[in-house]
Amino acid sequence: MSVDDKKDLKEEESEKAEAAPEEKPKKATKKKTTKKTASKAKKEEPKKKAAKKVTTKKTASKAKKAEPKKKAAKKKEPVVEPVKEGDFLLLEMTGKAVETGEVFDTTDEELAKVEGIYDENRTYGPRLVVVGESYVLKGLDDKLPGLKLEESAEVEIPPEDAFGERNLDNVRTLPFRMLRSKGVNPVVGQQVEMDGRTAQVRSVGAGRVQLDYNHPLAGRKIVYEVKPASRYEGEEEKIRALIGRRFFGIDLALFKIKLLKKKVRIEIPEEIFFGENIQIAKRGVAMDIHRYFEDVDEIEYNEIIKRS
Repeated sequence: MSVDDKKDLKEEESEKAEAAPEEKPKKATKKKTTKKTASKAKKEEPKKKAAKKVTTKKTASKAKKAEPKKKAAKKKEPVVEPVKEGDFLLLEMTGKAVETGEVFDTTDEELAKVEGIYDENRTYGPRLVVVGESYVLKGLDDKLPGLKLEESAEVEIPPEDAFGERNLDNVRTLPFRMLRSKGVNPVVGQQVEMDGRTAQVRSVGAGRVQLDYNHPLAGRKIVYEVKPASRYEGEEEKIRALIGRRFFGIDLALFKIKLLKKKVRIEIPEEIFFGENIQIAKRGVAMDIHRYFEDVDEIEYNEIIKRS
C-alpha cells in the first residue's frame, strides 16, 4: 500500500469517527429504600461508642461547687413543759422585804453569809418543792405553775399571802423580872421563846419588856427571786428526793431503792446507822411516800452490815 493510500484510509476512519453518535454516560440507578431495608441497614451500621467524658479533679471540684447546697435539716428541740401543780422541783430562791431590800431567806450559802443570816445547821442549795403542797409560802406556791424551767423570775407577794397582817393582840408587855427568872436578858431586836412561842423584843424599860409575837415580816410586802433549777420525773427520782428531805447532808446515791408492786424497799447506808433521830427520819420518809404514791401500801427498810 502506497503512502497516499494509507493517508486516504486514515482520513476515512477519522470521518467515520466524527459521524458516529456520542454515547451518553449511563446514569446510576437509584436504589429504592424501604422501611425494611432501612431497618436492616441501621442494624448493620457499626454502633458508635459514646465518648467518655474525662473528669479531672478540677472539673469534679467545679461540678461540686455548681451543685445547689442542701440545707441541713434542723433538729426539733424537745418541748419543755412549764411548771405545773404536783411537780417535784428543785427550786433556787431568795426572799427580800420590798421596802428595805433586807434578805430574810435564801438557798444560796454565800449570799446567806454576806447578809448575816447563815445557819450552820441548815443545808443550802436548791430546795425540794412539791408544787401546790405548801412547801413554801402560799403566795409563792400559787405563782409557781406556769414558770419555765431554768429561767429566773420575780414573784411579788402581798402581806396576806406572805406572813400575814400585823395583829395588835399579839403584842404583850411583861415584867422584866419574869424574863430574868427564865434566864433571859432581853435586848431590843432579840428573839426569845416564851410560853412555847417565839417573840421579838420590841422595847425594854421601866422594868417592863414589850414582846411582839407577830412574825417579824408581818404586814410587809415581800418579793422572791426564784429559779426552777430542775424537775424530778421518774418514781425512783421522786422517792430519792423525799429521802433527801428527811436525811440532811447525806449522799442520796448511797440509798438503794427497789420499787415492787405494792412496796418500796429502801436499803439504809451504813454511814447513818447510828445517826441522830434516824427512826424519826425513816417514819417521815414513809409518810411522804404514802402521801404521794397511792399504790404503795408498804415501805420496807433494810440495814445490811457487811464483814469488815
